[in-house]
Amino acid sequence: MKKKLILFGTGSFAEVAKCYFDEDSEYDVVAFCADKEYCKSNFFNGLPLIPFDEIENHYPPSKFEMHIAIGYVKLNHKRYMAYNQAKEKGYNLANYINSKIKIWDNNFFGDNLFIFEDNTIQPFVEFGSNIVIWSGNHIGHHSKIGSHSFISSHVVISGHVTIKDFCFFGVNSTIRDSIIIEEKTIVGAGSLILKNTKAEELYIGPKTLPVRLKSTELKKL
Repeated sequence: MKKKLILFGTGSFAEVAKCYFDEDSEYDVVAFCADKEYCKSNFFNGLPLIPFDEIENHYPPSKFEMHIAIGYVKLNHKRYMAYNQAKEKGYNLANYINSKIKIWDNNFFGDNLFIFEDNTIQPFVEFGSNIVIWSGNHIGHHSKIGSHSFISSHVVISGHVTIKDFCFFGVNSTIRDSIIIEEKTIVGAGSLILKNTKAEELYIGPKTLPVRLKSTELKKL
């Protein structure tokens, strides 16, 4: 029999998370919850929607687990706040790790992780808690991924990288081996990081600008 799960969130990520948990995990999603101001009706995505301050009265932590399905809003702090509040209520925070990913005995995983399909996780990688890793990334050997972070798609994190808490990595960003990404670093889409960062730094990759020639003027297309 599958375990029963509550999802905290009412956004598109929460909708996607339900699909993955239902189809590829030991959990059945039975309800959603959110802060009261986000509970505009009694249902979300076909399931009961309960204000978070009432959730234990309907789905007690002794019988139900929870996953915080919130994205990178406010540099992951909204997910961080919900994570702490759920733990204070006594909920076990479930992980989703796609079943087709190779996991090594020497990998370490915290709680409330969501790791999508097509991720390469090499030996000796350690993950903190409350991390979202979207699809198609490379996490190199002996790297440490800090808590409350978000890694989007097709990010390359090389070996022996240390990532501190509350970081964000945009699509197609690349992190060189053996460097430290300090806390609250934002690495924008397409950015290449070759040396240690400082806390709260923002990196924006090169932008491709349109040329003067119109697309309809190309003769060989």
